[in-house]
Amino acid sequence: MKAIEINNLTKDYGNGKGIFDITLSLTHGEVCGYLGPNGAGKTTTMRHLMGFIKPQSGSASICNMNCWSNQKEIQQKIGYLPGEICFPDDMTGIAYLHLISRMRSTRDFSFAKSLINIFEFDPNIKIRKMSKGMKQKLGIVAAFMHNPDILLLDEPTSGLDPLMQSRFIDLIQSEKEKGKTILLSSHIFDEVEKTCDRVVMIRNGRLIRQITVKEMKDAQYKTYKIGFNKESDIATFALMYPNSEIDKNGKFAIVSITDSELNRLIHTLSQYEIAFFTEEKHTLEEYFMRFYGGDEK
Repeated sequence: MKAIEINNLTKDYGNGKGIFDITLSLTHGEVCGYLGPNGAGKTTTMRHLMGFIKPQSGSASICNMNCWSNQKEIQQKIGYLPGEICFPDDMTGIAYLHLISRMRSTRDFSFAKSLINIFEFDPNIKIRKMSKGMKQKLGIVAAFMHNPDILLLDEPTSGLDPLMQSRFIDLIQSEKEKGKTILLSSHIFDEVEKTCDRVVMIRNGRLIRQITVKEMKDAQYKTYKIGFNKESDIATFALMYPNSEIDKNGKFAIVSITDSELNRLIHTLSQYEIAFFTEEKHTLEEYFMRFYGGDEK
């Protein structure tokens, strides 16, 4: 029995919007990254799994329970963090967590207290006075505090600073060691690389690629911005790297290479007077669009 199973799931909103023939399954204990541009269908997929949307065709099930027919039972058992969280603003954070705990019929609040300490926020203030980052932390605690076996997380680190993002990664790794099944939507490469076993990419409502994290690392590319002291050097460099982008003023070049090509690049640059050499950061979405963006088969 699969922890999560989606078969030919379709919800057509018209004008090419929705999800179409999505087939995806997660085994127990698997952490799967779910990647795609805004509007690709990630949130729609997760809302089907939560039983918020009735499929037009196909099916979605969790632990062999139909997500639409058994939505109340599923919602009570799994952990869910939506991409856009709507809180009752007049409540304090702690009152909201106790409300969610009662709705799930859980009495043990110890894990919630532990998570509050990990993410360092004051749950006693009114939610309307919380920053986006504090609200995100509150949502994370609400999703994890009842120790669910299955978690659906839609952009879970949105609004978190780098330190809190790192602590979230530690949390996912800890939950993974416990055998939790997690479907994680993210645009942060480090987050996915350190936590996921497999990555699935969706575009225009259709799955276009599945890849293991090991395969992803093997194909990883990096982009470097290189400043030259001499214009003649940048012209020569452009001949050796014809796919590089050259600054219109002839001051720097931008080149994208795989890790295996780095030594060759460094050897080449040793022949020139270099003003600077920096790595350009990529989102995970950009990474996948570069390698698989044109392949929809």
